[in-house]
Amino acid sequence: VGCDRSKNLVDICAEKHFQAFVCDALSVPIRSGSCDACISIAVIHHFSTAERRLATIRELARLLRPGGTALIYVWAMEQEYKNQKSKYLKEKNGSKNKDKEMNTVIAQRPLSDQGPDNSSQDSAWCDQLLNDVKDESCGAKPVADFRLPVHTNRTSFHSQDLLVPWHLKGGTKKKEESIDTVLVPGGSKQLQELSPVFHRYYHVFCEGELEAVCRSLDCVKVQKNYYDQGNWCVILEKL
Repeated sequence: VGCDRSKNLVDICAEKHFQAFVCDALSVPIRSGSCDACISIAVIHHFSTAERRLATIRELARLLRPGGTALIYVWAMEQEYKNQKSKYLKEKNGSKNKDKEMNTVIAQRPLSDQGPDNSSQDSAWCDQLLNDVKDESCGAKPVADFRLPVHTNRTSFHSQDLLVPWHLKGGTKKKEESIDTVLVPGGSKQLQELSPVFHRYYHVFCEGELEAVCRSLDCVKVQKNYYDQGNWCVILEKL
């Protein structure tokens, strides 16, 4: 049984005769302890607060029966690991993109969701966790003025919290739609009409961060923590 926030993706599953439904990963309408295994691929890195990322893993654990396992994949800050570039970097089209810096476009957006938080105890723990993992070895730069940098696709990450452009192929921009303002080299501004671009929030994980979040839950134990093609991955077992 699968679930996703996107109705369009769930509709595709239905066309292929797979069981799937629309739901929120923070509140999955499945009975506690009813799953032998759960898989969460490229989901948790879309939650914009440490509290919500922790709550999502806790919800995943709730679904598992004792002895059940879960596999979690999140995008890694380290796209070059042990002197090996990830597939994401290798697929970069052309070398000219190298000249574009990640801060060529700045989108104003709050860093935190305007939603209910978890308990103050979880909040304090998450603050401490982030202080522990956001060290110089990660290479992350702080985001000032509550503005998120917009990532240049197929390049290394320079911030843990960012927006990743999604270009709608074949789309045409209507007159009333705003056009992107791109800062070109030299500091001058140039207006370019592009196909519609949507910006998706990501929190890319530093080495050890996902494992630390999982180990904070007393209902699971970490069986394995590993790196796979630009992703940090954890296998959990429900106690």
